[in-house]
Amino acid sequence: MRLILGPMEGVLDHLMREMLTEINDYDLCVTEFIRVIDQCLPKSVFYRLCPELLQGGKTLSGTPVRVQLLGQDPDWMAENAHLAASLGSPGIDINFGCPAKSVNKSRGGAVLLQEPELMYQIVKAVRDAVDPRVPVSAKVRLGWDDPGHCFEITDAVSQAKADEITIHARTKTDGYKAEAIKWDYIRQVKKASQISIVANGEVWNHADGQECMETTQADALMVCRGALNLPNLGNVVKYNHPHMGWETVLDLLLKYSGYEIKGDKGLYYPNRVKQWFAYLRHEYPQAKALFADVRRHNKAAPIVDVLQSAKAQLLRQAS
Repeated sequence: MRLILGPMEGVLDHLMREMLTEINDYDLCVTEFIRVIDQCLPKSVFYRLCPELLQGGKTLSGTPVRVQLLGQDPDWMAENAHLAASLGSPGIDINFGCPAKSVNKSRGGAVLLQEPELMYQIVKAVRDAVDPRVPVSAKVRLGWDDPGHCFEITDAVSQAKADEITIHARTKTDGYKAEAIKWDYIRQVKKASQISIVANGEVWNHADGQECMETTQADALMVCRGALNLPNLGNVVKYNHPHMGWETVLDLLLKYSGYEIKGDKGLYYPNRVKQWFAYLRHEYPQAKALFADVRRHNKAAPIVDVLQSAKAQLLRQAS
């Protein structure tokens, strides 16, 4: 199974990608989106959001990292795609799936699902701007409010000569409601289209991954939120590995803390680690209990103290 670690704006940063690709056998990562409006962005923006460009477009463990762009102007998207490819991105991904109101209000992300013709123009401009050997992909939802629009959306991306499309099996108005998942629509699209299709949405464990692939008949699978709930989800889905134990998760939290505080995002560390805890508590009761202590602090040092104390307590209990 080809398995992709998808993008999550503000959560799956390069430090998280580094750590998750070290412990999972992902075939590809996609970055948080780079917002394109009306200019060719400076190289520093690409290096900040995708520092893997400085090491051959891969994480240290060797997983390729594809730059994702979000915008509504075909020409500027093309220019920035050309730059990203020239900097070494092993492909260009285009975001047509982000449901955030702040993004949609400025004609970015999922709002473009209502304009398949503009989607076609954006994908075609990007495809024409980069070397034919550089893969171009798009991430979409089934539609804005009608899942039946997925056929027109997929056709627009396919006709523009994209290499691959990732379909999140919900509409924008569905949000992330578990009961709204519609994997069968991906299967219908797969039957009607020649483009390579990646399925996405509601994969939390090995059984979900198997069911999703069987239902959709997709060519590959992308995981996003589940990779934060369960840090070794990649290998759980791919190889049916046991779920990672809480003690190992604590070690990862401490490792991540070291990454974040030493890096240029040290000021954001409290928010980042709290966001991660918000996901972990769905899988680990211990995380839910510990989160009550973590959330009280807005500085890095006391949060790390809480994590170290929890680790020390585990070691005492084991001895």
